[in-house]
Amino acid sequence: MKQNLLIGIGVVLILLVVLGASPFFIVDVTQTAIVVQLGKPVRTITQPGLQFKAPFIQEVTYFDKRLLDYDSSAQDVITQDKKTLLIDNFAKWRIINPLKVYQAFQTQRGALRRLDDIIYSELRVELGRHDLSEIVSKTRAQIMAVVTERANEKAKAYGIEIQDVRIKRADLPEQNEKAVFARMQAERERQAKQYRAEGAEEAQKIRSDAEKDREIILAEAYKTAEELRGDGDAKAFKIYAEAYRQDPKFFEFTRSMEAYKKTFSTNSTIVISPDSEFFKYLKQR
Repeated sequence: MKQNLLIGIGVVLILLVVLGASPFFIVDVTQTAIVVQLGKPVRTITQPGLQFKAPFIQEVTYFDKRLLDYDSSAQDVITQDKKTLLIDNFAKWRIINPLKVYQAFQTQRGALRRLDDIIYSELRVELGRHDLSEIVSKTRAQIMAVVTERANEKAKAYGIEIQDVRIKRADLPEQNEKAVFARMQAERERQAKQYRAEGAEEAQKIRSDAEKDREIILAEAYKTAEELRGDGDAKAFKIYAEAYRQDPKFFEFTRSMEAYKKTFSTNSTIVISPDSEFFKYLKQR
């Protein structure tokens, strides 16, 4: 009798499995399961293992326990300086209360759609308070920290925790991109022109200072040279006078030899009378 009962139960279970209404289900270690009876959650299962449910009247909805990725399609966001940015962001999030998530969205996919609304809503609000230059600069991290905090506050009401929101890519629409590029190009050209003018002015100033220094150095050098020349001439005159005083004839002879040396060492032609005093010593020879 007992054996027949077991066989009957086995046959019923096999039929339920074949009909897709198995009373058994498995909860993975990475999952949380909500058992729903006629649309109403009746049990939350957080421990992994084989579980049981009433066939036909109960269903199981699974939620992931792990830290999840959120990556939606890019959307337009308007900045404070009225620039339209095509923002593509991603986030890390986790389901901390599966029952709340089920009551609000029924499925994990539904929670993800709501998450998309929350994050983009906060992105639009926060990015709308900053200019384009601030968003693409190093202040972006601070902006995203604010977005993460505010989005997380809203998501907690639905049993969701948002740990991090980041901008993956921020592009300008094509028309805005061309306009911004043209404006940036004009700005860079203006700066380059200004720098060239400042450089030319500085170069002219340096040249003027260098020319002034050159004139001062040349004047001082000329003054020193004249002083040295004057001293040299005075010493030469003194030596000549001393030599003349000691032996006037020898002095006259050496002076004549120097005059011959200077005169005959050049290629010039001299026309002079043989009786000239200039050849006095030559005639004596």
